[in-house]
This record gives sequence, C-alpha cells and structure tokens, in this order.
Amino acid sequence: MVFATFLMFYPESVAAITSTADVEYVLDSVDYLSDEGLATITYLAIAMGRPLLLEGEPGAGKTALAEALADGLGLDLIRLQCYEGIDSTQALYDWDFTKQILHLRAAEASFSAGTSEPADLAGLEGSLFDERFLLSRPILRALQEAPVVLLIDEIDRADDEFEAFLLEVLSANQVSIPEFGTVKAKVPPIVVMTSNGTRELHDALKRRCLYHWIDHPGLEREVAIIRRRLPEVPPKLAQQLAGAVAHLRREGDLIKTPGVAETLDWARALHHLGAGELDIASASATIGALCKHRSDIDDVRLALDKLLAS
Repeated sequence: MVFATFLMFYPESVAAITSTADVEYVLDSVDYLSDEGLATITYLAIAMGRPLLLEGEPGAGKTALAEALADGLGLDLIRLQCYEGIDSTQALYDWDFTKQILHLRAAEASFSAGTSEPADLAGLEGSLFDERFLLSRPILRALQEAPVVLLIDEIDRADDEFEAFLLEVLSANQVSIPEFGTVKAKVPPIVVMTSNGTRELHDALKRRCLYHWIDHPGLEREVAIIRRRLPEVPPKLAQQLAGAVAHLRREGDLIKTPGVAETLDWARALHHLGAGELDIASASATIGALCKHRSDIDDVRLALDKLLAS
C-alpha cells in the first residue's frame, strides 16, 4: 500500500515498476544489460524512495545506469558533475545579481520620478529574493521538476563539506534557502550517486542510501553488451575482444583498467578498420582506444601474443 501511494504521483512508466523483472525489462529496452543484483537494488531504491549509491571501478556502468533509467522511464536526466571545491552555489542555487541590480535601479528611478511612494520601498529588500531572481542549479532543479532522475556523479571527488550539504536533500527531499525559504519536492526524484572509490565516503551519507558495488561484467555478459550495442561487430570479434579485456583486467596490472566503454570503443575502432577478427596488427593499431596511458599501451603491445592466445 505504501509503495502504491508513493508511485501514484509518478508517470505511468514508473508506476509500472513493481518488481526486479520490471527494472530489468526497462533497462534492457534501452540496451543496458544489468545483472540480477543491480536490477534488484535499483528496484528497491525506486520502491523505497531512497537514493542509490553505486561504487566501483571507472567504466563499470555506474553513470550509464542513471542515463538508462531516465531513458527507459521517459524522465528527464539532471546531472550534477562533482569536482574538487564544488559548493552549494554550483549544486543548489545562486542569485541573478544582474537582474537584482536592474530591479533596484528601476525601483529607484520610479521613486525619484514620483511614481512610487516611500512606503513601497519597505518591501524592496525582500523582493530582491523573489523566485524570478533565483537561478536553479541541478539539485534545486531536480526538486522543482521531479519526477526526474538526478545523477550526482563522482561524489568522491567532492569534499566533506559538500557531503554534509547533501544530507538534507537526501533525507527529506528538500533544501532550505535562507533568503527564500524551503523548497520541497512534490515527489522524490530518483537519485543515483556514483563513486569511483578514490576516498571513503562518510557513514552519514551512506546511511541515507542503498548501496551497490558494480563489478566489471563477466565474459559472457560483456560479449552480450558488445553484440547488443554494436550489432555490426562480428560475433567472433566480439568474443575475442571480451576475452582479451577480461585477461587484461585479471592479469594486466595496468594503471587504468579498461571499462566497458573502452571495450566498446575498441570494438568500434576495429570495425572502422574492417577487422573481422582480432590479430596482432589490428590490435596494435587500435590499442589507444582501449588503453589511455602510455605505459599501459606499451605493456599491452608487448604482451599481444599471449593476450590473443588467451
């Protein structure tokens, strides 16, 4: 009953999500192939109205999940890209100072011309913080425009103060603006936060979320992803690519482990060269699509014989 009441305010597409299988179907419809664990935690996040915190290696599909949810459910995606030094001004709101100054000047001119009474100026300071001067940043937009999918990407790149700022949003789906008041979402946005694990997030933030670690896909699922996203790639090449990447992740000792996005880029590069299967020449020529550090490229090129034999 609680779940039904919660979903009645959402579009029909979201209200139709009543099981893990429904989530799998929605994601599959936009070519995102999830496993059962990820589909289950995503369903629970929607059903319980809780933020979903996804942690894992870069390129494992964390950001892509939020994009797929928005696409599959027909919701707008509002993205907040975190970075070192980000604060509430970039994430929540700001005031349009230019318009505020013009408003002040117009009021002063009106008073000087005798077309307004001195008493009219009593509320002038308050009018400077009217909604028309409020610049909504991603988090405030998500609360105002919900239902939407709010992606808070790479939260681990922000600092402790920014995490603390998020607590009110994640707990009550509202923010307090001192000059304006409290803005509360009519319905909770679907919140997906991602972290690459570069630092430990605080327990206070984690307690407000459902948590899931995303691993790189196994061999067969990565083959399926390549075949689904790039049907023009021959099956044999897709199998070879997935096998080679799996070997690199397992034994390559690379500075930057390739993710699914890099596997797909490598497949596209080989397809553009007309390769029907992976060989030393084509792999060496296109390895820059897979590896993004010079030492990784050198190491992989030296190990191509072993890699192609795996």
